[in-house]
Amino acid sequence: MNTLNNMNDKNNNHVLFDVDQRGIATVTLNNPDKHNAFDDAIIAQLTEIFREIAERRDIKLMVLASTGKSFSAGADLGWMKRMASYTFEDNLKDANALAIMLKTLNFLPQPTIAKVQGAAFGGAVGLASCCDIVIASNKASFCLSEVKLGLIPATISPYVINAMGQKACRRYFLTAERFFADKAMQLGLVNEVVTPDDLDKSINDMANVILANGPHAVREAKQLALDVAYQDINEELLNVTSERIAAIRVSAEGQEGLGAFFEKRSPNWQTSTSPDLTNSEDLTPSKSPTLSKTKG
Repeated sequence: MNTLNNMNDKNNNHVLFDVDQRGIATVTLNNPDKHNAFDDAIIAQLTEIFREIAERRDIKLMVLASTGKSFSAGADLGWMKRMASYTFEDNLKDANALAIMLKTLNFLPQPTIAKVQGAAFGGAVGLASCCDIVIASNKASFCLSEVKLGLIPATISPYVINAMGQKACRRYFLTAERFFADKAMQLGLVNEVVTPDDLDKSINDMANVILANGPHAVREAKQLALDVAYQDINEELLNVTSERIAAIRVSAEGQEGLGAFFEKRSPNWQTSTSPDLTNSEDLTPSKSPTLSKTKG
C-alpha cells in the first residue's frame, strides 16, 4: 500500500491508501500501537484521501479498514491533551476539520464499506456511521464515550443519529455504555456480523455484489438515497424522481443493462474488456435532476 502523494510527514504511515485492479480503494488506519486513534494530522490525511477518491472515476468502491485488534479508539490522547489548552477559536477550527472529514466521507459518490474488526470508540463510531455498509466481527464493540470525559459527540452526531436513530442515541450519548456487534446490528449501526475468520471474505463478497451492478447506477442510487431521505412526498419529489429514472433509462449504461437483460447475457461492465461507461458524457452526476430543498 502507498500513502497519498507519497507524503513524507511523520504520520504518513498512519493512513494507507491503495487501489486494486478492480477499482476498490482501501483506506487503512495504521496506528495499532495507539489503537488507530486519530489526531489533527491524520484527520487532514483522511480528508485529502477522501477528496481524491471522490474525484476519481476509476474507483468504484471504498473499504475503510484498520490494522491491529482495534478498529479505532477515536481521538488520540495526545491530541486531546493539546486541545484542552486550546482557546475556543482554536477548538472551533479543530472541530471544523473533523466535521469536514466526516462530511467528505459520508457524501463520497462511491459506495463505502467499513470493516470493523474490534473496538470502535468515540469518533470511530462516527466513521462507521458515515459508511454505507458496516460489516463487523462478532468481537467488535462500540462506545460513544465522550460524556465520560465531560464532552459530547457533537461532530459525529448527525451521522450516528442517522444510523442508529434518535431514541437509541438518547440512551448511548448519555450513558457512554459499551455495546457489542450484535446490539449494534439491532440498532442499525452495523449491517452484518461475522466471525473474525470470515470478516475478509464477507468484505470481499459484498464488494463483488456491488461491482456486479452498473457502476453509474450504483453512484446514482446512493445519491438518490441521500437526496430523497426525509423529503416530503410532493409534486417536486415526484417530478425529480421520475426525471432521474427516465434519464438513466436512456443513458448508455441503462441501455446496456436493459439490453443485456433481455438478450440474456452479461452486461459489459462485468467483463474485463468492456468500456468504462462511467466516463460517458451523459452519465455525469451534474445531469441528474436535483431537489430544491434537500435535508443533508
